[in-house]
Amino acid sequence: MGAVLTSPGPPAGRGDTNAGVGRRVLRVPGHPTGPAPRGLTIPLSELLWRFSGAGGPGGQHVNTSNTRAEVRLDIARSPSIPEAARTLLVERLGDVVAVAASDRRSQPQNRDLALSRLTDRLAGALEVQRSRRPTRPTRGSERRRLEAKRRQAQRKQERGGRWED
Repeated sequence: MGAVLTSPGPPAGRGDTNAGVGRRVLRVPGHPTGPAPRGLTIPLSELLWRFSGAGGPGGQHVNTSNTRAEVRLDIARSPSIPEAARTLLVERLGDVVAVAASDRRSQPQNRDLALSRLTDRLAGALEVQRSRRPTRPTRGSERRRLEAKRRQAQRKQERGGRWED
């Protein structure tokens, strides 16, 4: 394992080609009936990044570079998340949500992948399931069920033949 780098946001510098370019906030889609119908906008400065060496293929490159990206968001302390959404997120995900990505061989690609996974986890936790409204079975389905039940009972009745000695 290589050195572990921790920073308040994605580091700029060598190899920082795609991740975070032109992006200052993380946008999480909302749910129409949820606590944040328009979604969430979380500044990237609230995310805590950690980079470490990733296992898997890559030859000598994998031993020398910190390509695994882990991103953490402290939901309980985030000022950009509304109270109703925060309560729901903490209930479903806990105080801190962490997502890691080491699928790719480059740190910027893993950073983008980690941000995407974090967005998906937050959006999934914000979804509100519609409550099921109980319905009565239709007359036809009731009739078919009882008819099938009668046929099965008749079939079993016919099996019970008497043995003659």
